[in-house]
Amino acid sequence: MAQLIANEDFTSIQKAQAGLTRVFKKAEKRGKFVRVMRNNEPVGVLVPNRVWESFLEDLEALSSENYLKRIAKSRADKKTYSMEEVKKRLGV
Repeated sequence: MAQLIANEDFTSIQKAQAGLTRVFKKAEKRGKFVRVMRNNEPVGVLVPNRVWESFLEDLEALSSENYLKRIAKSRADKKTYSMEEVKKRLGV
Protein backbone atom coordinates (compact mmCIF):
# COMPACT_ATOMS: atom_id res chain seq x y z
CA MET A 1 0.00 0.00 0.00
CA ALA A 2 2.84 2.40 0.78
CA GLN A 3 4.15 2.09 -2.76
CA LEU A 4 0.72 2.96 -4.19
CA ILE A 5 0.47 6.01 -1.92
CA ALA A 6 3.92 7.12 -3.11
CA ASN A 7 2.44 7.26 -6.63
CA GLU A 8 -0.20 9.79 -5.65
CA ASP A 9 -0.15 13.52 -6.37
CA PHE A 10 -2.79 16.10 -5.50
CA THR A 11 -4.34 19.02 -7.38
CA SER A 12 -7.25 21.36 -6.86
CA ILE A 13 -10.43 21.08 -8.91
CA GLN A 14 -9.68 24.56 -10.29
CA LYS A 15 -6.26 23.51 -11.59
CA ALA A 16 -7.69 20.33 -13.08
CA GLN A 17 -10.45 22.26 -14.85
CA ALA A 18 -8.05 24.92 -16.09
CA GLY A 19 -5.48 22.51 -17.52
CA LEU A 20 -6.64 18.90 -17.61
CA THR A 21 -4.19 17.95 -20.37
CA ARG A 22 -1.32 19.51 -18.42
CA VAL A 23 -2.31 17.60 -15.25
CA PHE A 24 -2.40 14.31 -17.20
CA LYS A 25 0.94 14.96 -18.90
CA LYS A 26 2.65 15.77 -15.61
CA ALA A 27 1.17 12.68 -13.95
CA GLU A 28 2.12 10.48 -16.93
CA LYS A 29 5.69 11.75 -16.85
CA ARG A 30 5.97 10.98 -13.14
CA GLY A 31 4.09 7.67 -13.31
CA LYS A 32 1.53 8.91 -10.80
CA PHE A 33 -2.20 9.30 -10.41
CA VAL A 34 -3.74 12.57 -9.22
CA ARG A 35 -6.30 12.99 -6.46
CA VAL A 36 -8.47 16.02 -7.22
CA MET A 37 -9.45 18.07 -4.18
CA ARG A 38 -12.14 20.69 -3.54
CA ASN A 39 -11.98 22.57 -0.23
CA ASN A 40 -9.47 19.98 1.07
CA GLU A 41 -11.92 17.14 0.34
CA PRO A 42 -11.22 14.52 -2.34
CA VAL A 43 -13.68 14.58 -5.24
CA GLY A 44 -12.05 12.10 -7.61
CA VAL A 45 -8.92 10.67 -9.13
CA LEU A 46 -7.29 11.28 -12.51
CA VAL A 47 -5.30 8.32 -13.80
CA PRO A 48 -3.09 8.55 -16.91
CA ASN A 49 -3.65 5.67 -19.31
CA ARG A 50 -0.21 4.09 -18.75
CA VAL A 51 -0.79 4.05 -14.97
CA TRP A 52 -4.33 2.70 -15.49
CA GLU A 53 -3.05 -0.14 -17.68
CA SER A 54 -0.53 -1.03 -14.99
CA PHE A 55 -3.31 -1.11 -12.37
CA LEU A 56 -5.42 -3.35 -14.64
CA GLU A 57 -2.50 -5.71 -15.21
CA ASP A 58 -2.00 -6.03 -11.45
CA LEU A 59 -5.72 -6.60 -10.85
CA GLU A 60 -5.85 -9.26 -13.55
CA ALA A 61 -2.90 -11.05 -11.98
CA LEU A 62 -4.52 -10.91 -8.56
CA SER A 63 -7.74 -12.39 -9.95
CA SER A 64 -5.84 -15.43 -11.26
CA GLU A 65 -6.34 -18.42 -8.97
CA ASN A 66 -3.13 -20.02 -10.31
CA TYR A 67 -1.13 -16.85 -9.61
CA LEU A 68 -2.46 -16.62 -6.05
CA LYS A 69 -1.67 -20.30 -5.43
CA ARG A 70 1.91 -19.74 -6.66
CA ILE A 71 2.30 -16.76 -4.32
CA ALA A 72 0.98 -18.77 -1.35
CA LYS A 73 3.29 -21.67 -2.19
CA SER A 74 6.27 -19.34 -2.47
CA ARG A 75 5.47 -17.66 0.85
CA ALA A 76 5.19 -21.06 2.55
CA ASP A 77 8.58 -22.15 1.18
CA LYS A 78 11.24 -20.95 3.61
CA LYS A 79 14.16 -21.84 1.35
CA THR A 80 16.50 -18.93 0.69
CA TYR A 81 19.00 -18.31 -2.09
CA SER A 82 22.27 -16.44 -2.01
CA MET A 83 22.84 -13.52 -4.34
CA GLU A 84 25.26 -15.66 -6.34
CA GLU A 85 22.60 -18.38 -6.78
CA VAL A 86 20.01 -15.86 -7.91
CA LYS A 87 22.42 -14.31 -10.43
CA LYS A 88 23.34 -17.75 -11.75
CA ARG A 89 19.66 -18.73 -12.17
CA LEU A 90 18.91 -15.46 -13.95
CA GLY A 91 22.02 -15.65 -16.08
CA VAL A 92 23.35 -12.34 -14.83
